[in-house]
Amino acid sequence: MSDMQINRRGSPAEVAGFLVGHAQDQSGPTGCSVVLYPEGAVGGVHLAGSAPGTRQMDGLKPWHMVPLVHGVMFTGGSSFGLAAADGAVACLEGQGIGLDMGVSKIPILPTAVIFDLPITGGKTRPGPDMGRAACQAATSGAMARGNVGAGCGATIGKLHGLAQATKGGLGGASLSLGELQMGVMAVVNAFGDVVDESGRIIAGARTAPEASDFADTEAWFLAGNTRQHPAARACQPQHHFGRGGHQRPFGQKPGQQSGCLGPSRPGALYQTLPHHL
Repeated sequence: MSDMQINRRGSPAEVAGFLVGHAQDQSGPTGCSVVLYPEGAVGGVHLAGSAPGTRQMDGLKPWHMVPLVHGVMFTGGSSFGLAAADGAVACLEGQGIGLDMGVSKIPILPTAVIFDLPITGGKTRPGPDMGRAACQAATSGAMARGNVGAGCGATIGKLHGLAQATKGGLGGASLSLGELQMGVMAVVNAFGDVVDESGRIIAGARTAPEASDFADTEAWFLAGNTRQHPAARACQPQHHFGRGGHQRPFGQKPGQQSGCLGPSRPGALYQTLPHHL
């Protein structure tokens, strides 16, 4: 397949008819991003993980009576950030985009969130105005990436808490093979580490707040360490049992005091996280 072309800095906006837009509040930092196809496109979805936060995802399932969606949205703010879809949907309606139901055209915009409240302190959240701004900014061509849109508050490698995490973000790629065109946009807000094709860690949990060396989350778990469910340990004494039955708060070094894993000064922490992506 020598005629396959891959653009590692591409996006869905390189595929004919698709638009990408971002809006953000860097003081949060948080934001939202949209991928739009105003004419309507057939969608599909696979929901993985133990705590997805979504809106209107049923429209992407094969059994749904509505055959098309008009885009998708990614947003920060956890469940609160779903409000950003209100503004985007209103923006699309104002442009005459949506499923024609006679009395109104209803935009179908499945939306998913990332959990970025610890880095924002929960004070800054995407809302309708930000969602509308992302929709209005949607365009074809080169896509902004990194700390933009839904990637603003993304982090990677939370094994030892945010103080030892790495900054995540938003990226994309595109592929063409004959008449086939494919574009991808991803927001990376992983608990674990990110590795390259060779398996080398390129972003993830670090060995100390000021360190650049990675702790290797996979190796930590393979060594026999365990952790409680986040809901059970949030801002409470947090314990795990390693080899030999030693007990200490999750992600905490010996001698450290236990407590909530969230930062006391989220904005200051954001400035210190290594920006690997």
